[in-house]
Amino acid sequence: MSASISVYTTPAFWERLWRTGGIQSIFFFILAYLVYGHQPQVGASPDALVVFYDGERTRILIAAVFSGLAILNLMWFAAALRTTLADAGQDGWGAAATASSAAVGVLFLLLITVVAALAYSIAGSGNQTLTSGLNDLAWAGVVLTSFPRAMLIMSGAFGLWRARLISNALFGAGVAAVVLVLLGGTTWLRDGFWSPDGAYSRFVSPIIGVVWVVVVSRILLTRSPAARAGW
Repeated sequence: MSASISVYTTPAFWERLWRTGGIQSIFFFILAYLVYGHQPQVGASPDALVVFYDGERTRILIAAVFSGLAILNLMWFAAALRTTLADAGQDGWGAAATASSAAVGVLFLLLITVVAALAYSIAGSGNQTLTSGLNDLAWAGVVLTSFPRAMLIMSGAFGLWRARLISNALFGAGVAAVVLVLLGGTTWLRDGFWSPDGAYSRFVSPIIGVVWVVVVSRILLTRSPAARAGW
């Protein structure tokens, strides 16, 4: 007896599903941000750190779960981008997308681990020096994620352009996004707009990444799934 064929078992279904991974990732990141709240700034007082990490322990740990789901979907989005570029003969840029997305995932998972550990037990242990140091480390990690994030944007912009899947104007916008995200790696002032906990690192750079994911997701979704069994 032949097995029944379901749309949910076809390669086309899974490939299209993972092409929406970027949108799903944005959803979970926004949800995590709303649940997480505002992390104390660099050099915050010990009392402020304890109030946030120990007092908001449950919220932070819930946000860690949502953040993990966001990273998982981001990895699938990068995999879908890589296969699209490979189908178009741009395997090099596809490999760059894989490598950069892996670096982004590792750094974000490290940051999630740090804040989750602070909320789980470290902040409530009374070790103020360690708590303050890990809080500052988390902000420094946000700055350093700028480099692999920029590489991920670059791999998509250059790869899709070389594959003739985007216009010159959209390619130019992608290059501008790469430069602006790279600038986030220079936000080392003590305070203000250009500090690790400033508005550029917290809002401007992430928003650029969100817009890029939305645009590339739309491009991927307009492409017909390839006739292969890779998924």
